Amino acid sequence: MPAYDPSQLVLLVEGPNDEHVVKQICNRSGPLPKFKIIAREGIAPLLRSIGGEISVSGSVAVGIVVDANDDLNARWQAIQNRLSEHQITLPNTPDPSGTVVEGGARIPRIGVWLMPDNQSSGELENFIEMMIPDEDAVWPLSKAYIDRIPQRHRKFKEGKTLRACVHAWLAAREKPRPMGLAIKTKDLDATVPPCMKFVDWLRELFK
Repeated sequence: MPAYDPSQLVLLVEGPNDEHVVKQICNRSGPLPKFKIIAREGIAPLLRSIGGEISVSGSVAVGIVVDANDDLNARWQAIQNRLSEHQITLPNTPDPSGTVVEGGARIPRIGVWLMPDNQSSGELENFIEMMIPDEDAVWPLSKAYIDRIPQRHRKFKEGKTLRACVHAWLAAREKPRPMGLAIKTKDLDATVPPCMKFVDWLRELFK
């Protein structure tokens, strides 16, 4: 495996939560190439930054991790459009295992992962839900708590119910902690198949 400088291998994510989750997954997943994570402040700044990262001299690989949210196809199309401006063609649909497109002369390898699994609508919290142990007794109680909040008192949008459930579950730990730290402390299981698939995608992208 070539020894690249981490600055030549870049992963773009939407924000600090994504960054910390990726870092902790990598810390628990055995040897991985060292790469640089750049957290943007949301999807719009991330999309705007793609061209600049691709154009950096010496860039070997650029990964993009974004939430599918309510419309996976629309999010995929937005990334396709940005990459096409730089003569990079993505397949018509995301690869369920994470998309990797080989580069060429002065064009780095490109990887795209749509949270949670490249096939479903959703976001980082949907990915985190897959890491909650099946036997966890607090998870169903956390969901029941959120479900019992009357609609008129909810401070979150209807499509963000799962996010609220995940953060209620995190708040019920012995020491309430963010998602990334919950991976470090093994409250979340970083060995589940969806997580291993994500790690395999990182290895393929940054090989």
